Amino acid sequence: MRAAVRTEYRKVVSTRLWWILLIAMAVYMAFLAGVMAWALTAGSTTTTGPDGGQEDLVLSAEAVVRTVYTIAVSFGYVFPLVVGALSVSSEYRHQTITPTFLAEPRRTVVLLAKLVAGAVLGVLFGAVGTAATVAAGAGVLTALGEPTMLDLASTWRTLGLSVLALAVWSLLGVAFGLVLTNQVAVVVVLLAFTQFVEPVLRFVLALTSWGGGVAAYLPGAAGEAISGGSFYAETGLSELLPWWQGLLVLLGYTVVLAVVGRVTTFRKDVT
Repeated sequence: MRAAVRTEYRKVVSTRLWWILLIAMAVYMAFLAGVMAWALTAGSTTTTGPDGGQEDLVLSAEAVVRTVYTIAVSFGYVFPLVVGALSVSSEYRHQTITPTFLAEPRRTVVLLAKLVAGAVLGVLFGAVGTAATVAAGAGVLTALGEPTMLDLASTWRTLGLSVLALAVWSLLGVAFGLVLTNQVAVVVVLLAFTQFVEPVLRFVLALTSWGGGVAAYLPGAAGEAISGGSFYAETGLSELLPWWQGLLVLLGYTVVLAVVGRVTTFRKDVT
C-alpha cells in the first residue's frame, strides 16, 4: 500500500498541471480576498432583504474576517477538485492506467492509493489557498485600520478547518474522476456545476421557505460548513450545517462516488 501511494503521488507531482493550478489558485484567492476585505469595510455592499428589496450589508468585525478568510472554501474549492479528478481521468486519457494495473493488480489498493495521494495534494492546495486569502485579506484590513483577528484562537480554528475542507474537496475530485474518466468532460462538468449550477440552485432554494435546509446538503454548502463560515452564509444567502456534519456530508459524497467508480470503471478491462 505504501508503495502504491508513493507511486500515485509521484504521478501527480511529476506533471506541470498541479503547480500551475496551485499558483493560479493562490493569485486568484489573494485577489478575491483583497477585494472582499475592501468591499465589506470601505466599500458599499448590498444584499437582498426579507421583502425582496436591496439593503446595505452590515457585518460585524468577526463576520468580515470570517467571510474574507474563508474565500478559498467559498470560491476556490474548484482547484483541488479539478486536480483530484484529473489525477484519475488523465490516466485514462494517456493510457497509463494499463501499466498501473499491471504493477498493482489489486484495484482497490490503487483506488485507495489515489485517494490518499489526493488528500496529501489537497492539504497542500488548502494550505496555500488559505494562506493566500489571509495574507491579502489581512493586509487590506490592516491598511484600512480594521481588526484582523489573527490573535484569536477561533480565527486559527477557522483557518485549520478551511484547509481540511479543501483537502476533502480533492478527495471528492478523485472519486468523481473514478466515475467520469473523460478528461474534457470532467473539466466541463465540474466547472459548470461549481460555477453555475450549484450557486444558482442555492440562490433559488434560498427564496423558498423550505429550500434553505435542502441547500445546506449540497456539496458546496457542506464544504463551507466545514470551515464554519462563508460569503453565502454571512450575507444570508445560505444556511450552514455544523462543521462536523458538513464534513460527514462531503465525505459521504466522496464515498458514494468512490464505490460507484470501483464497481463500474475499475471493474472494466483495460488495454
